[in-house]
Amino acid sequence: MRSGKFGLSMGYLAAIVVVGVTVVPLLFVALGGFRTNAQINTDPAGMPGPWVFDNYALVLGSSAFWTFLGNSALIAVIATALAVGLGSMAGYALSRYQFKGREAFYTLFTLGLLFPIGVATLPLYLWLRQLGLLESFWGVAIPEAAFSLPVTIVILRPFMHAIPGEIEDAAVLDGATRIGFFWRILLPLSTPALTTVAVLAFVTSWNTYLLPLLVFNDSAHFTLPLGVAMFQSAYSQDTARVLAFTALSAIPALAFFVLAERRIVGGLTGSVKG
Repeated sequence: MRSGKFGLSMGYLAAIVVVGVTVVPLLFVALGGFRTNAQINTDPAGMPGPWVFDNYALVLGSSAFWTFLGNSALIAVIATALAVGLGSMAGYALSRYQFKGREAFYTLFTLGLLFPIGVATLPLYLWLRQLGLLESFWGVAIPEAAFSLPVTIVILRPFMHAIPGEIEDAAVLDGATRIGFFWRILLPLSTPALTTVAVLAFVTSWNTYLLPLLVFNDSAHFTLPLGVAMFQSAYSQDTARVLAFTALSAIPALAFFVLAERRIVGGLTGSVKG
């Protein structure tokens, strides 16, 4: 009993530490946007008093913020669609087909989880330049989708493999082709896992900084992470406005992740069971 209570207490302690490390900085940034620079300089960790809404109003009224937001959304949607579309097809082949070298291919994809994007910076830049994809949204979206494929396939393959083969046999007897089974039966049954990988790919793309920095020089193409860095440089003395810009930049991805949290857990649970 004592060991069980001790383990439970340690679990609560770990949860409190995680919340402190992740939530407290977010609260500091969000609340800092409601303060003036004088308040921040006087008491950096204090609460707003009085509350100032001008910083958020100025950021929301800036056309640059909405341009960065639109660029991030467009790239994230393209990268997510590519990662989920290609990953689902690869997961289907690796889970339902029997062919020589299948496990080797799967192992190759799992090794991609260990491959950091920083290692590929120089060859990726040269490749994109040769293809004429610099200053193009596709030049960011395609590599982002490629780096999301390993985790997408690792999640989808066991989930698809766990779907009973009897369902596929019944579909074939009814005249369905392999593509028909994949499109009309397997994908709808894999919705929890597809939602999980879609959210992960979207949030990863939204927060990516290095790839847009590599591809874009024109500020009109910047994503929100690059926009935050540029805004910090331009308004380095206006800490309150920088905090407001940073807080607003984090809201879309954070809200998207929170709304899809249950589906993420469900998809990962199904993948582990598979």
